[in-house]
Amino acid sequence: MKKVTKKFGFLGFFSYIYYVNKKDMIKQKQSLNTAIEIDLTGPEGNAFYLLGFATKLGKTLGMDWSSICDEMRSGDYENLVQVFDNNFGHLVTLYR
Repeated sequence: MKKVTKKFGFLGFFSYIYYVNKKDMIKQKQSLNTAIEIDLTGPEGNAFYLLGFATKLGKTLGMDWSSICDEMRSGDYENLVQVFDNNFGHLVTLYR
């Protein structure tokens, strides 16, 4: 630590630390993860969670969410997942 303070001086050392921390705060766009992922084998794979998530996404996107949810409820679990994927597959990745 003495080498660093001699090289930069007392204030220079803190300026260097501030610069290093500030540099790490700015991220590249490639590292930005905006993907929505749902693991169907976990608690997020619950039918009620998927229905609630479809309602929330549908309202946010201005879609007719009530008809989407009615179609999701019209069959079994596989139908629910298929309808969800058909409507929101471009935004959400589902894992089995």
